Amino acid sequence: MEITPDRTAAVDHVLSTTRAVRKRLDLDRPVEDQVIYDCIDLAEQSPTGGNQSTRRWMVIRDAEQKKALAKLYLEAGGEWIIASYKGVEGTGHHNEKVLASAAHLAENLEHMPAIVMVGIWGEHDNSGRPGLFDSVIQGAWSFCLALRARGLGSAWTTVHLGKSAEIRDLIGMPEGITQIVLLPVAYTSGTEFKAAPRISAREITYIDRWGDTMAANADGPVTFAAGPGVTVEVETKATPKDLWPFVSDPDLLARWSDEFQGASWNDEPGEGTRFTGRNAIEGFGEWETSSVCVAYRPNHEFGWKVQRLDADEPGTQWRLELVPLAGGTRLRFAMRFGPGSSGLTWNIDTAPERETEIIRNRQNVHRTNMQRCAEGIVALAEEAASA
Repeated sequence: MEITPDRTAAVDHVLSTTRAVRKRLDLDRPVEDQVIYDCIDLAEQSPTGGNQSTRRWMVIRDAEQKKALAKLYLEAGGEWIIASYKGVEGTGHHNEKVLASAAHLAENLEHMPAIVMVGIWGEHDNSGRPGLFDSVIQGAWSFCLALRARGLGSAWTTVHLGKSAEIRDLIGMPEGITQIVLLPVAYTSGTEFKAAPRISAREITYIDRWGDTMAANADGPVTFAAGPGVTVEVETKATPKDLWPFVSDPDLLARWSDEFQGASWNDEPGEGTRFTGRNAIEGFGEWETSSVCVAYRPNHEFGWKVQRLDADEPGTQWRLELVPLAGGTRLRFAMRFGPGSSGLTWNIDTAPERETEIIRNRQNVHRTNMQRCAEGIVALAEEAASA
């Protein structure tokens, strides 16, 4: 079959718009048996570990069974979700919309036209043998994609696993089968869904070594023109508010860096203002840099670019980002070389045949210093929060 732009666009559309649907599931429109069977047939085309056909599908339609399952779902965590939503309703909390949607599902699970549970023969024993969990996720997700292509939706949930023993008894599941995911199934109210905002692939894809990124294509050895960079991440139970005083102080980074010696603001901190940085490398010397703040969002993000006053482009770009998590925060510290000139470009110009090696060495230096800085910031925030 010829791969055409229209065919590719259709597949890409399904892949980019299939996600959890809860509030827009039509509880009144029946779902035909054949549609579910067709989607399972497609899902079974997905790869399995060891080429073993071990996935098993449970479709629950009976009203009393759905009611009993919904009760167990509420006991396993649904009631907590509903209470959590009520606690943040109307506050603008970053999880308010997700909790509202999840609470809606918990309150209406028994009214779904069908509930599909996916399990697999086998129990996890940490042996690494093929055919267990590595064989379920892709099949269950293929099922969701097939639903989407037919105007139906679902929501991936594992809340029920907190009552897996009771559910096993409810549906008569024998021992030796592991429950994996529960999927409410219904036609959707409307079929237009948009792609969700996500972090760019270039920010979360690493090249050859963990944390090494590229802003543009190199299609071969890493080059300066590809915008190489480094990202480190540290997770903490501290809140973004706890972390912000330390994240927003560039002078603090000198505590842990072998190269950066400190910084002082030229004006009040804020987007568009500048600070002067001091640096030193043994055998190379000392120098100062001028940085302009390009992002200053309290409790969210602090970014700057190092740029000569007479230059059109920055030599390096930096960003500290606070990503809220359930029960904590992920601190992302990212940098990118270029596109302007810097000490790195000077080194490359003197030995162009070693361009990739020079870039890799510089990435390694930054990665080490950035990791120390991120861990140091987290330690200070955790200490301050617990004081």
